[in-house]
Amino acid sequence: MKKQWMMSAAGLAIALATGPAFADMNAAKSFLDAEIKDQSSLSRADQEAEMQWFIDAAKPFAGMEIKVVSENITTHDYESKVLAKAFSDITGIRLTHDIIGEGDVIEKLQTQMQSGENIYDAYVNDSDLIGTHWRYNQVRNLTDWMAGEGKDVTSPTLDLADFIGTSFTTAPDKKLYQLPDQQFANLYWFRYDWFNDEKNKADFKAKYGYDLGVPVNWSAYEDIAEFFTGREVDGKKVYGHMDYGKKDPSLGWRFTDAWLSMAGNGDKGLPNGLPVDEWGIRVNDQSQPVGSCVARGGDTNGPAAVYSIEKYLEWLKKYAPPTAQGMNFSESGPVPAQGEIAQQIFWYTAFTADAVKKGLPVVNEDGTPKWRMAPSPHGVYWVDGMKLGYQDVGSWTLMQSTPTERAKAAWLYAQFVTSKTVDVKKSHMGLTFVRESTIRHQSFTDRAKDLGGLVEFYRSPARKQWSPTGTNVPDYPKLAQLWWQAIGDAAAGNKTPQEAMDSLCAEQEKVMARLERAGIQGEKGPKLNEEHDLAYWNAEAQKAGTLAPQMKKENEKEQPITVNYDELVKSWADTNAAGDPGDAAAGTTAVKASAQPDTAKPAN
Repeated sequence: MKKQWMMSAAGLAIALATGPAFADMNAAKSFLDAEIKDQSSLSRADQEAEMQWFIDAAKPFAGMEIKVVSENITTHDYESKVLAKAFSDITGIRLTHDIIGEGDVIEKLQTQMQSGENIYDAYVNDSDLIGTHWRYNQVRNLTDWMAGEGKDVTSPTLDLADFIGTSFTTAPDKKLYQLPDQQFANLYWFRYDWFNDEKNKADFKAKYGYDLGVPVNWSAYEDIAEFFTGREVDGKKVYGHMDYGKKDPSLGWRFTDAWLSMAGNGDKGLPNGLPVDEWGIRVNDQSQPVGSCVARGGDTNGPAAVYSIEKYLEWLKKYAPPTAQGMNFSESGPVPAQGEIAQQIFWYTAFTADAVKKGLPVVNEDGTPKWRMAPSPHGVYWVDGMKLGYQDVGSWTLMQSTPTERAKAAWLYAQFVTSKTVDVKKSHMGLTFVRESTIRHQSFTDRAKDLGGLVEFYRSPARKQWSPTGTNVPDYPKLAQLWWQAIGDAAAGNKTPQEAMDSLCAEQEKVMARLERAGIQGEKGPKLNEEHDLAYWNAEAQKAGTLAPQMKKENEKEQPITVNYDELVKSWADTNAAGDPGDAAAGTTAVKASAQPDTAKPAN
């Protein structure tokens, strides 16, 4: 349970006497005693030293009223209700942390960009906007800010190297534009207990000729979905897959959140494919977007993208509950925890806290989960070296239109809520890790057994293959809204997958063409290629040693491969013991080395 921030009687008396601008170590110590305790990566002495720095740095801003904003998730709720009050009491800065819908955050951000009016002093918005922020020049780049205007309010204990997501918030100019505050991945979710049931294992092996386990590729996922759909488990019929299909804005991020890359769309590259990213957008050697359609060298309507939509629709109709087709993201989210779903290929780890509550059908009596999360399986067009999934990275962003003194005060708060003093406790509340020191904290070693693989994944090198939208996307708000409409047409049967993706890439290029004509993004903006056919661009890719757009494969049902979950986790542990836990190549090797079935059925 969340503990309310408390102040000692003596401290309270002094605060009342001096007014809300009062700030001293008494308030900080009371906060550390009541809220943080031993849930910090710092010693108590170092916690107090860090708090003393905030107190000293905030003195010029005492009494100033600051407003910041973020979307409504558990992590930000904790910041708004607990950490914002603590910050105000400790520093004397009157901080209001508003919580609104994700779409409303973007709307406020856009309004501030267009009007120049300072609506909020800082925003937590997705790093998916990194390409937008870099190109429009309306966001302070934090690298220069910390060395210049913001130097006097940049904590000496910030330790940027400890953040696990700064590669996602760094632009092609190598400057940091946003500071990660929370992040979560979309992974594969499955019923560990069902997969280890002896009868289920024997029946699966007899039918498919290989072992039931975590699917490494979509062929195996498809077989497992077929196997469980309609099967009786624990006295009831279950389903082998879960998803959603309602024509709704949430259908857009179902796909922009890296579904195409999981299929094998785009090029190799971490955190994002280059020159073609997972949206299918190509850039030139100056990072200018040059096309989305295959005709301009993009991949949004290429064979891999179309295959990804075909599989989405096929699995939704064949293996998910019939009601899933009419659900949106929010409605579908709780369904796996209700106990009738065997696996889900696309499951946000932000659901973890709600899926480990005692009393749920998917939780054991001792509080441990009956399910696990694991790396997502990949499609037939995917090759080693590509990203494999998505991470949502909500990040602190300072607008150029925010007056410097207000930006400084807000920057202090951004550092406070991501500081080593508070980050372990905050991560226990929201389970959205941003610091390596937090992930490695003993309290998460102790709690790991209750979190279904979340801690093991974030400690593994495999996590490097999950990343947000990258810098190829020139205007995220304008382009993202196109996706749900196009995919919705395919889900509703109004267009074929090919027609839907043809329409989507054409609409994306219309936006890029307008940006090119307007010149609003200068030399960073789009510069569209001339049109050629798929064979031409595929040949160009081969010359350059890249992939996208790939030609259509004659056989899109590859040999299925599964891996034993427990062996996979052991391989991560061995890699971590041997070297750098963040090494992407090691993560890929670990997954591949474990992904060898005893037997596998031939491809159809």
